[in-house]
Amino acid sequence: MAYTYTSGIGAVGSYQASGVPWITGSGADGLPAGSEDRIEFPFVTRTVTIINTDAAAGTGNDIRVHFNSTGSGNVVGGEHFVPLTLDQQSIAMNVKCKEIFISMDATLGNVSGSYVVMAELTDIQTQNMFILTGSGLTD
Repeated sequence: MAYTYTSGIGAVGSYQASGVPWITGSGADGLPAGSEDRIEFPFVTRTVTIINTDAAAGTGNDIRVHFNSTGSGNVVGGEHFVPLTLDQQSIAMNVKCKEIFISMDATLGNVSGSYVVMAELTDIQTQNMFILTGSGLTD
């Protein structure tokens, strides 16, 4: 009997091959202080890059990048996020995930931030991805 190779969470080839490009952003209105955007990917990612595109960044318009909602666990209090504080500052992550969250601190007042998200997608269905939680993520 012959084995048929298929893509999946544990299949190394799914991450070695170049990913399918995918891009989105905060839109013209940006992300208001105290709010959070959930970015859901159509497939599991190979890499994710987030860029702070707010020209006013550096004056308090910091965006936060995290893998869980600020309402779940201790994401903010535990500092389980990466702040992007400057215009065009970015983070590139070689991670598999099905979603990320981008937020702005509610104490910033009447400001908004903007961002662009770029990802390389595998051909792995998102329902095959496990939930990212626990130490360093929500605890």
